Amino acid sequence: MKSLHQRLTLYSDGNETYTFVPAEPVGARSLTIYRNSGDIVLNAPNTPVPVTAERSVKTIYGIYGMISLAMSEYIIVITGRELRGHIMRQNIYRATEYDILPLNPDVSVQTPPNAIEAHLLALVRSHLQGGTFYFSYAWDITRRLQAQWQTLQQDGDKALWEIADDRFFWNKFLHSRFIDITSTNPDHNLSAYILPVIYGTFDIRPVSVGIHQLRLCLISRRSRYRAGTRYFRRGIDSEGHVANFNETEQILLVGGDDSGTQLSFVQIRGSIPVYWAEINNLRYKPDVQIMELQDTIDAMRAHLQENVNLYGEQALVNLVNHKGHEKPVKEAFERYFEQAKPPKTRYEYFDFHSECKNMRWDRISVLISKLEDELNQYGYFHLESSKSEPVKLQTGVIRTNCMDNLDRTNVAQAAIAKWTLNRQLKALGIIQENDSVDNYDDLIKEFREMWTDHANFISLAYSGTGALKTDFTRTGKRTRKGLFEDGYNSVMRYLKNNFFDGARQDAFDLMTGAWIPRRGWNPATLVVDRRPLIIRAPPYVLWFSLFMICAGLTLPRTSDYSLFYYFLLWFTVAAISLVFILMHGIEYVNWPRLQPLTDIIYYEGPGFRSGRRGMGLGLPALEKLKEGAAARARDIAEQHRRVKSKRLEEIEMGTKRVD
Repeated sequence: MKSLHQRLTLYSDGNETYTFVPAEPVGARSLTIYRNSGDIVLNAPNTPVPVTAERSVKTIYGIYGMISLAMSEYIIVITGRELRGHIMRQNIYRATEYDILPLNPDVSVQTPPNAIEAHLLALVRSHLQGGTFYFSYAWDITRRLQAQWQTLQQDGDKALWEIADDRFFWNKFLHSRFIDITSTNPDHNLSAYILPVIYGTFDIRPVSVGIHQLRLCLISRRSRYRAGTRYFRRGIDSEGHVANFNETEQILLVGGDDSGTQLSFVQIRGSIPVYWAEINNLRYKPDVQIMELQDTIDAMRAHLQENVNLYGEQALVNLVNHKGHEKPVKEAFERYFEQAKPPKTRYEYFDFHSECKNMRWDRISVLISKLEDELNQYGYFHLESSKSEPVKLQTGVIRTNCMDNLDRTNVAQAAIAKWTLNRQLKALGIIQENDSVDNYDDLIKEFREMWTDHANFISLAYSGTGALKTDFTRTGKRTRKGLFEDGYNSVMRYLKNNFFDGARQDAFDLMTGAWIPRRGWNPATLVVDRRPLIIRAPPYVLWFSLFMICAGLTLPRTSDYSLFYYFLLWFTVAAISLVFILMHGIEYVNWPRLQPLTDIIYYEGPGFRSGRRGMGLGLPALEKLKEGAAARARDIAEQHRRVKSKRLEEIEMGTKRVD
C-alpha cells in the first residue's frame, strides 16, 4: 500500500500560492495550489519553496479536502489530531482542529465578503467541529477486516483512497479534484495527499480474561449517502441508500496484531427502506407520512441486494411498535418486503417496547433466541496468522432498525455482540462452555463502556443528543436514574430537532456534495426570513407578553381589579399567540434551506399521513402567501438539482471544473 504524508509544512506566497511540503521523506514532491487559477501542481522532487513564501507555524496533519462555496474555493486542512489507539501496528487518529484556506485572494475567512459566504463557512465549521472524524495513514479504517483480507492480493500497491469503501470514505466528495487529477494524469499522482476519513467511532481497549490478555475494538462507520439529521433524513432514496446507515465492527485481538488471532463480527443498521418521513410541527410526535411511490419496491430491492452483495445473507430485525404512532411504518415495511421478495433475506419482527415493558430489558434474550440459528449460520471472521486461510468467514449480517435506528437498535446490537463475543471466547478455549463473559468483571465493564460510548456518538451525529437507554447498555439493567437521563435527552432532542437541525442538515448536504453551490450564487432566502409578517410576528408577541406578565409581578398592588385586568390582557395575548404558533407549527420549524423539503411537507400523493397538524387555519389570504413561499423554495431546489446534474455530467465526461 502506498504511504501517505503524515506531516506537511504550509508555505503561503502572498496571494499567489499555497505550497505543502512533506516533512518526510526529505526531498519528496511538494504540492502547490495556485490561488488565482485554482490549479493544483505536484512539483518535481527537491523543488525549492519561493523565497518570498511565509512558513505557517502550524503543522498540517493532512488535507481534509477542497470545497467550493459561493465566492471562493477553500482548502480544509487538519491542524490537530489525537491518537486514539493502534491496530495492526498502525496508529488511528481523531481529527480535532482544522484551518480553512481561501483560494480567492479577495476573500477572507475571518471577514467573509457577504452574508451568504459567511453562512456557508459557518456550516462548514459547525460540521467539522460537531463531527467525530477518524483516519489512519497506513491502515484502511473504512473497511472491515474480512473485506481487507478478501482483496489483499488485488490491493497490492494501490493507494489508500483507491481501496477505501466508497460508502464510508466521508470526505471523498471534498477530494474529488485530487482524485480526478490522479486518475487522468499519472505524472501528477496526488495519492500521498488524499487522506480518507470516516465519520464514526473508534475505541480499542486492553482486557483480561483470566490469564489471557486481549484487546477489544469497536468501530462504527457512517455512510456518506443520504446523510443527515433525525427528522430531515428518513427512509430510502431512489438509488437504494437509506438514512443513518452505519456499519459496526467488533474486533477481538489475541496476541500481537500480526502474529496472533484476529476475530471480527459485523452488524449494520439503517432506516426502514421505504419512502417515509416524520413531518415536524412542534408537537412532541411529528406526523408520520408514508409515500407510496412507483419505485418503492425497486428502491428496497436495490438496498437489500447491495447488502447481500457486500455481506452475504441477511436477517432484517425490525424493532418498531406494532401499534400507535409507529404502526403505519411497520406495516409499510412488511407490505413492501412481501412484494419485493428479496433473495437470501429473512424478516424478523420484535416489538421491543411490548416485550421489554416495565423495565424488563433482560427480555432482549427473547430476540437473541429468535436469531440464534442465523447467528450460528452467519458466523464471524476468524483469522490465525499461522494459517494461510481464515478459520471462519462471516457469511451474513444482522440488519437492525427501529424508528431512529438509535436507542432500541443500540440495545439489540450490543446484546447480539455480547452473545457473539461469548461464542468466540468459547471457540478459542479462553472460557469454558458453561462459562460466560458476565463472570469476568474487567471484560464486561470495558465491553459495556465501549458500547455505551458507541451508542452516544452515533446518536449525537443523528439526533444531536446522547442515546437513550444507555443505563442498560452500561450496567446491564434499567435504572430510575436512567429514566431521568432519558427524559432530559428527550427534551433536548425535541428542541434541537425542531429549532436547530435545519442548519445541521444543510451542513451535511454541503460537505457530502448532496448540494453544490454555484460561483456567484447569492440568494437572500438563505439568510433572510421571507415568511409573511403575520407568521413572523407571533413569537415576538408571545415573548413580549411573557415579559409583561413577569413585569406585572413587580407592580405595586394599588388595585386588585387593575392587576386582574392587566394579567388577563397579557395572559390572553400570550395564549392567542401560543395557539397560533402551534396551529401553524410547520412554519416555525427550523427547516433545511439548501435542499428544502417542500415536496415532502406538502405531499399530496398516495400513501398515509397520521395527520396534517401545524398547517394553519386555512385562511385564503394566508394560504396564498404561504404557497408563494413554498413555490420559491421549490424553484431553488429544482435550480440546484439541475446544477448538480450538470456538474455530475461534466465529471463523467471528463470536463470537470465549474466556477
